[in-house]
Amino acid sequence: MRQPDIEIYLKDGDQQAVTDWLNATIGPCTPWRRQGQTFKCQAANGAPVTWLPNAVGKWHSLFIESERTPWEDDPAFARAAFAALGVEIRCAPGGWQEEDGIDAADRWIKINGEGEQEFIWRTQ
Repeated sequence: MRQPDIEIYLKDGDQQAVTDWLNATIGPCTPWRRQGQTFKCQAANGAPVTWLPNAVGKWHSLFIESERTPWEDDPAFARAAFAALGVEIRCAPGGWQEEDGIDAADRWIKINGEGEQEFIWRTQ
């Protein structure tokens, strides 16, 4: 099932490299607008995109608020980002709801040069 929005975390990700990748993948995005600590733009398909530097330590968040992307879910988005950018990517294994509980919220997938694996990441 396609997620209504997708989010990944990039370790030491470069905003310009991410911008170039998004432009090539989902079409030209508008220039980034700084809003406090976040940056926002809009993809060619109208999807709002948010870049939050250092959202969790050195990890930057990339969030697309739309189901109109080439990626069905967070893991597919993460795999594509790793292939294009070559930096470690983390994402949730699927959509999360509060009723899933806090333990499920700590389940993550990481993708790096060693492959893909699920692990526990306590972000708080």
